[in-house]
Amino acid sequence: MSQRKTFLLLLPAGVLLVAFLAIPYVSVFISAFREPGQGTPYGEGYTIANFSRILGDWFYVKQALNTMLIGAVTTLATLVIGLPVAFQLARPDLKLRGLFYGIVLSPLLVGIVIRSYGWTILLGNNGVINRTLREWGWIDGPLPLMYNTLGIVIALTHVFLPFMILPIMSAVQGIDPSVSSAARSLGAKRPTVIRRVLLPLAMPGIQSGCILVFVLALSSYVTPALIGGLRVKTTAVTVVDAMIDTFQWPFGAALALTLSVLGGGSVLIFARLTRMKWK
Repeated sequence: MSQRKTFLLLLPAGVLLVAFLAIPYVSVFISAFREPGQGTPYGEGYTIANFSRILGDWFYVKQALNTMLIGAVTTLATLVIGLPVAFQLARPDLKLRGLFYGIVLSPLLVGIVIRSYGWTILLGNNGVINRTLREWGWIDGPLPLMYNTLGIVIALTHVFLPFMILPIMSAVQGIDPSVSSAARSLGAKRPTVIRRVLLPLAMPGIQSGCILVFVLALSSYVTPALIGGLRVKTTAVTVVDAMIDTFQWPFGAALALTLSVLGGGSVLIFARLTRMKWK
C-alpha cells in the first residue's frame, strides 16, 4: 500500500483526534495561564497565579489527593470483584454465556444519572439498605453510607465494573488452554496455576482495565456530585463549580490541568511497574 493511501486511511482518525482531543487540551492549557476576568471568562495577560492558588491552599491539595484515593480504591474494588468474574466468563465450557454477558453489560444500558440516583435510594439514611437492616434488628441507627467517600466508591465501583471485566476477559480468552493443562500435569495446583501462569498472561488485560477505570473514576462528575453532595467534593466537581457557578474559567482550567497531570503521572508509574512485573 502506497504512503498516499495510508495517509488517506489515517486522515479521518487524525482529524477526529485533533478536533476532539488535541484542540481541547491546548485550549485548557492556555486557559489555565490566563488572568481571571471581571464578568468575562478571561482577563488580559497571562499568569501562574492560578497554580499558585491551588498549590498554596491545602483545601485544593487535599481535595486532589482525596480524588486520587477515590480513583485508586475504586480501581482496586473493581479489580477484586471483576477478576474472578472475567475468568469465569472466559471459560470455553461456560453455559448461558450470552445471558452472563448481558448481565455484565446491563449497567451500560442505563444512563449514569439514573444509576447514581438509584444508589441514593439504596444508600440514604432512610434508604433500602438502612431500612432493611433496621427492620431485621441488625442496627439501631442508620449507617453512614451517603455523603462520604465510602458511598462514592460503592457507586463508582458499580458504574465502572464492566470496564474492568471486559479487558480482562478478552485477555484470558486469548490464553491457550493447553498452557494451564501443562502446568497441572507438571504438578501445579489450581491456585498456583492461577497465580504463576494465568495472572501473568492476563496482565495486559488487567493493566488496561485498571488504567481505564482509574482515569474514568478521576474524571467522574455526576456520581460524586450526587452521592457526595456538599460534604465530599472531588476535583472534577470543583472544576465544574468554578467554571459554571463562579465563572472562574482560568482557575477551573488550572484545576483540570493539575488533575490531568496527577492522573497521567500515576498511570505512567503504574504502567511501568506492571510492565516490569509482567516481564
